[in-house]
Amino acid sequence: MTRRTFSTGLSTGLAAPLILGAQNKSGSKLPVAGSGEHTYEMIHDWGETPAAIAYGNTHSVVEDSNGLIYVQHTVNAASQSNDAIVVFDAKGKFVRSWGGEYKGGAHGLHIRKEGREDFLYHCDTKRAMVVKTNLKGEIVWEIGYPDQAEPYQPGADGKRKKYSPTNLAVAPDGTVFVADGYGSYYINVYDPNGKYKKTLTTPGKEPGQLANPHGIMVDTRGKEPVLLVSDRGNNRMQYLTLNGEHMSFVGNVNLPCHSQERKGVVLIPDLKARVTLLDKDNKLIAHYGEDTSGEERKLRVKSRDNFIPGKFVCPHGACFDHLGNIFVSEWVEVGRVTKMRKV
Repeated sequence: MTRRTFSTGLSTGLAAPLILGAQNKSGSKLPVAGSGEHTYEMIHDWGETPAAIAYGNTHSVVEDSNGLIYVQHTVNAASQSNDAIVVFDAKGKFVRSWGGEYKGGAHGLHIRKEGREDFLYHCDTKRAMVVKTNLKGEIVWEIGYPDQAEPYQPGADGKRKKYSPTNLAVAPDGTVFVADGYGSYYINVYDPNGKYKKTLTTPGKEPGQLANPHGIMVDTRGKEPVLLVSDRGNNRMQYLTLNGEHMSFVGNVNLPCHSQERKGVVLIPDLKARVTLLDKDNKLIAHYGEDTSGEERKLRVKSRDNFIPGKFVCPHGACFDHLGNIFVSEWVEVGRVTKMRKV
């Protein structure tokens, strides 16, 4: 494996959730949603971004093994910095930024500890690439168009199918599953070194078929690891074996974007203005911050002062941190990261 460095910029219950009163440092109230062990304080616009960075669509968020939070965004046209990866400490203080090459295409972000080191896996929809880097952006490998895959061979007219990877997952053995969510709706499989192995599934609506497989997770809660796909175009979550065979569907979703699991609980950012938690049996715990007005696509292009406290607009990425808090990144033109602090 070879590495090279891109330029680095700046551095340094099923019932409806309750909305309760809380106060921040300024004395203003913060919304609190949920009940019991699944109660969270909603802290919108979390993270102190430098003046030179203006968020574009905040597509993904992850935490590393040292508790640092990585926010991935497309970069606003008004931003002085082109850095698409912004790193904060646990208190929201800016640490560093990098990744100008992902401007406009930053979409899916996965983190995995391998040995003693954390690695980031990036899905870039603009350049149609998957890139594995270390935490400073040094490249381990890159994957471009899956030209070895039979479904992506040129047709009689010489044209190739569209390819635009949206997210990925990594199995315990290091096998990489890439969801072509904005392209031709296949799942492409690679070995730990980024070498192509095979292609799974076909486009469609039937069991085992996918439409806009926007997110993907390897679920290790059972006896054997399986794939949990955010089959967004079909308004469902679908379980597949690691060989792509249909197993079952999961309900209680509208437009699921991705998923993550912690201590048996699955977290789902849903583009239809809510964040969902499912228990170990995939039964609904609660929907958080749900806006039922149906105005999310109009609202997402407006300024922050139009956003309603305690309500989400278009959740696109989400992750648990090591304490059980939840970070939510949204598909809104000015970007927004919300910390759901576990109460």
